[in-house]
Amino acid sequence: MGGSGFIGRHLALALLRREDSVVVADRSPLKEAPPDVNTALLSFVPCDLASADWDALLSDGDVVHHYACSTIPKTANDDVVGDLDVNVRGTVRLLEALRRRHGTRLVFPSSGGTVYGPLRHTPVSEDHPLNPITIYGVSKVAIEKYLGFYRAIHNIDLRIARLSNPYGVGQNPRGKQGAATTFLNLAMADEPIEVWGDGSVIRDYIHISDTVAGLLSVVDAAPVPFTDHPIFNIGSGKGVSIRDILALLEERLGRALRVRYFPSRQFDVATNVLDIQRARLVLGWIPRLEFSAGMDLMIRDYLAGRSNYSTL
Repeated sequence: MGGSGFIGRHLALALLRREDSVVVADRSPLKEAPPDVNTALLSFVPCDLASADWDALLSDGDVVHHYACSTIPKTANDDVVGDLDVNVRGTVRLLEALRRRHGTRLVFPSSGGTVYGPLRHTPVSEDHPLNPITIYGVSKVAIEKYLGFYRAIHNIDLRIARLSNPYGVGQNPRGKQGAATTFLNLAMADEPIEVWGDGSVIRDYIHISDTVAGLLSVVDAAPVPFTDHPIFNIGSGKGVSIRDILALLEERLGRALRVRYFPSRQFDVATNVLDIQRARLVLGWIPRLEFSAGMDLMIRDYLAGRSNYSTL
C-alpha cells in the first residue's frame, strides 16, 4: 500500500533487487519503473485506502507494507474527520481482512516525529509516553493502538517502525514535508527558502537508503512473542537543526542562500531525535550514512539526472 510514494517506491526497488515478487497498490501507478531489476516480478493494482477490497488484494501476499497515508501534519489538522475516515478507518478495514486471512505479516511505518509530542528526554526511546500535538500524530497513535489490539487478540504478526525524517531523491521537492530535500531543491534553483521560526528546530534526518534498510530489517526479523510489542525507532539517532542544513548547503554550493523567516508554528516540536538502540540490539541494524554524507549523495543523484529513485 502506498507503493508509488517516496518510501514505498524505494522499498519496492529494494525488494525487487532481492528477487521478491512485489505488488504495488496505490491510487497512481509508478511514474518510472525501478531501475536494474526484473520487472516481471512487479505488478500494479489501483487501490484507495478508504475503499479497497482488502480480501481480494491479500489473496496471495505474505507481507503487507502499509505506507498509504492521505495527510501530512498540516492537512490532518485542517481536515480531522477526513484524516480519521481515510487513514484510521481504512487501516482498521485492512486489519479486519488480515484477521480473516491469517498468516500475513504487516509492517506499519508510524511517525517517530509526531507520536511522542514534546519530549521528556532526548534521544527519545520507544517507551516514551505518546503525547502527540497534531491530528496526524493522533491518528498514527490510534493506528498503533489498533495494531496492538489485533496483535494481542487475534495473533496477527503486526510490526511498527517509527520513522524519523527520510530524505533523498524521489521525495516531492515541492511538498510540505522533508526540509532536507525541499531546501536542497530550492537552493539549487536559487529560489527562496521559507523557515518557520528561527531555525533552531532540531530533527532526526535519515537518508532513504538507510530508511529502506531499516524497514527491511523490521520485516525480516524473526517473529517475537505476541506478549511483546515489535516497535522500533528507525532514524539516525542524531539531531540536525534547520540552521545546520542551511549552513551545509551554503558550504556545498559555495554561496549564500535566500532565506525567509516566518513565525514559528504551534505544531512544531522544538527537538525530536530518536533513540535507535533497540533496532541496533534486536535487529542488528544501524544507519550507514551521516547527514552530510547523505546530503552529498542526494546532490550527486540530482546531478546524475535521477528524479524518482535514489542510490540505494
